[in-house]
Amino acid sequence: MWRVFHAFFCFCLLLLDGVFGDRDEVKSVSVTEGDSVSLNTDVTEVQRDDQILWTFGPKETRIAEIHRQNIYIDATNTIFEERLQMDNQTGSLTVRNIRTEHTGLYKLQIINIERGISYKRFNVSVYALLPVPVITRNCSRCSSSETSSNKNCSFLCSVVNVSAVTLSWYKGNSLLSSISVSDLSISLSLPLELECLDDSYSCVINNPITNRTTHLNITELCHTCPGTSVTLVIVVVLLKL
Repeated sequence: MWRVFHAFFCFCLLLLDGVFGDRDEVKSVSVTEGDSVSLNTDVTEVQRDDQILWTFGPKETRIAEIHRQNIYIDATNTIFEERLQMDNQTGSLTVRNIRTEHTGLYKLQIINIERGISYKRFNVSVYALLPVPVITRNCSRCSSSETSSNKNCSFLCSVVNVSAVTLSWYKGNSLLSSISVSDLSISLSLPLELECLDDSYSCVINNPITNRTTHLNITELCHTCPGTSVTLVIVVVLLKL
């Protein structure tokens, strides 16, 4: 009799899975390296017989679980060691001090006797901290006109060891030029040639969630040119979008 009931219960769960489970919907989450991110279950209160399971990556490795209101964290000797926290009331998962290697797909499975099985998926993207753009002057390409007090100067904006970023020159709010890199960790440089007229130029590095800006100091870099390139004293603006 128990086997018949168990088989019937599993069959009902499979039917409910089609109603309550949504395997196609994926929520995208972006976060900066070093921050914490919380993945919410939308459960108000975990019931005693609820089972909440979190997995990570293409192999769907179990990393955290609540079963009969007991929490199990499977993070020893893994990339998640001492980083995971699970809310015992809701089953929501928090990754503390997150790193780029924690980028990936997190899957949630909730089994409830009354509501059946439901699913949620989170695609987490972790972006490295952005470096400060450095502006240097190429003195070999500077020239002055005999009939004008203006000087034509060449500047170079550079960043090192970056990936998934865009490097851009702006005049005020107007984009002058830009260059992008996707997955590779490389160094980027973007030149700018102009007459030394004003201080409205800036170099910006950005990814989908953060940017940093270095403003071009015309007074310091354009009117004097030593034998070697001079690194601009920088003003950094860090914005969280």
